Amino acid sequence: MGRGKFKGKPTGRRQFSTPEEMLAGTSARPRTFKQAEAKEEEEEERSEEESGEESEEESESKSACLYFCQFKKRKGTQGVIEIENPNLVRPKTLKARDVDIEKTTELSRREREEIEKQKAHERYMRMQEQGKTEQARKDLDRLALIRQQRAEAAKKREEEKAAKEQKKVEARK
Repeated sequence: MGRGKFKGKPTGRRQFSTPEEMLAGTSARPRTFKQAEAKEEEEEERSEEESGEESEEESESKSACLYFCQFKKRKGTQGVIEIENPNLVRPKTLKARDVDIEKTTELSRREREEIEKQKAHERYMRMQEQGKTEQARKDLDRLALIRQQRAEAAKKREEEKAAKEQKKVEARK
């Protein structure tokens, strides 16, 4: 008869270790890879201390083993290909005394283009104010024409006003 909400699996029933087993170290739970590796390293250190001096061949083989073990830990092709990715390199913090003040930083292409664009716009606006650009000449011609038209309209209004007053004066007499 089943207990709880979990169904029995064909691989076997669940086994739980008791706290007493865990303290005693007799748990049926298998060791993980890291625990096993740490245990092996401890054993190697103990054996090195006990043996004292080793032959050169043994030390070279152990150092080679440690070198290749480092590559085993890495996933995929990370251990095969050693590449320094500039995006992953963290910038080194510089102290104030180490900073080179005279060194000029190079701007990126976008920054250079942005600065050139701003300078060109400023140059154009200066030329515009001085009236040296083609658009400025057209604007000044248009302004002169508008001023002339307004002056003529004002003169015409003055004449009409004067004519009205003249008629009023003649009507009173």
